[in-house]
This record gives sequence, structure tokens and C-alpha cells, in this order.
Amino acid sequence: MKVTIRNTADYTSKNGVKLIVYGRAGVGKTVLCGTAPAPIILSAESGLMSLRHLNLPYIEIKTLADLREAYQWAKSSHEASQFQTLCVDSISEVSETMLIHFKSTNKDGRKAHGDYFDEILKTLRDLRDIPGKHVYMSAKQERKETSEGVMLNSPSLAGQRASQALPYLPDLIFQLDIDPVGGYRFLRTRPDFANDAKDRSGNLDAQEQPHLANLFAKIIGR
Repeated sequence: MKVTIRNTADYTSKNGVKLIVYGRAGVGKTVLCGTAPAPIILSAESGLMSLRHLNLPYIEIKTLADLREAYQWAKSSHEASQFQTLCVDSISEVSETMLIHFKSTNKDGRKAHGDYFDEILKTLRDLRDIPGKHVYMSAKQERKETSEGVMLNSPSLAGQRASQALPYLPDLIFQLDIDPVGGYRFLRTRPDFANDAKDRSGNLDAQEQPHLANLFAKIIGR
């Protein structure tokens, strides 16, 4: 068997940055797509009015089949090579569409939920592992209890199992929030007593400006 030895220093620069940003409605998660380098949006929410002035390309995601086709296109088509960032807006909406699909095709509720759980985790891993592209996934915010009994704001997916599994998938989970005093928006990159977050890059401050291109460069170390 041939073994290929790689260097961790090249991991992010070759594979791209993959991150989830969650926040409450109206805080500006969709607007972040417009700050990404050469983005194309997979839109499942029909909420792109805030980006209308930027003339950004997007693919509408209404069904599970739409999502599968868009993923294959992004992964392997020559046309997709012109885009540096895949923006999924939002994975919460994608998960809800997916759960509805499996419930409508399976009368056994437990099997429908089991099939959905397997499919949403596979989808998120596939998106996370697309080589050579940045992947930005927005998510709704929910408040949930940890295993230690602490209530935290966290990214949301349809179904409790999927929502609990989500934080373990990416290296980067940030919360988009608004400072209550200054009124400015910021990305929270580290967890606190009320909000979940994760930064495995080690290159970020506890609060960062909500600009994806600048953030990606800082994570990669450029």
C-alpha cells in the first residue's frame, strides 16, 4: 500500500476554511456571504434581498435532490472552479427540508428520523470535506442544554440528535452577535458561559470583525 505523508501546515491553505456561523434572525448571517472571496450561494431560505446590490450568483435549494446536484456540481464541475467560496444559507433550513422529505417518504417515524440523521451528517461532512474551496455555512440559533446542565446559545439543526452532533463536525464555529453597548456586529470565536463557539486555528482574537475574506486570510496565516 502506498502511503502519502503530508504536513499539517498545508492543511487549511490547500483544503480551504470550513466554518459554521450561527446567530439570531436578522443579525446579518446572509450578508456575510457578500464578504467572502469569489462566492456562490446555495440558498435554501429565499432571503437574499440583503445581497441584491452585489449581484452575486446563487443556486436555489428547494429539495434534497437540488442539494445533491449542487454538491456534485461544486465538487467536480469545471464551471465551479471559478468560485472560491461555497456559501450554504442556511444548513438549518437545509436540515428542515431534508427531514420533511424523509417523513413524507417513510411512514415509520423512527426510521424516517434515522434516515434523516444519517443523511444530514453525511451532507455536512461532504460539504466540510470539499477540497480546495472555502465553505461558509450559516445556521439559526437555538438555546439548548449541555450534558453538564448549562444552557448555551448554539447552532441549530432539525432534530435533537443532529443538533447535538453538529458542534463536533467543523473546526470552526462562530456566533454572529451585536454588541449591546456599541451596536456593532462581531463574530464570537471562543465560548463563554452563554454562547458556544470554537476556533481550532488558534489565529483569531476572541472577537473578530464579520468579514469572511479577512477572516480566512487570518485563519490560514497570511
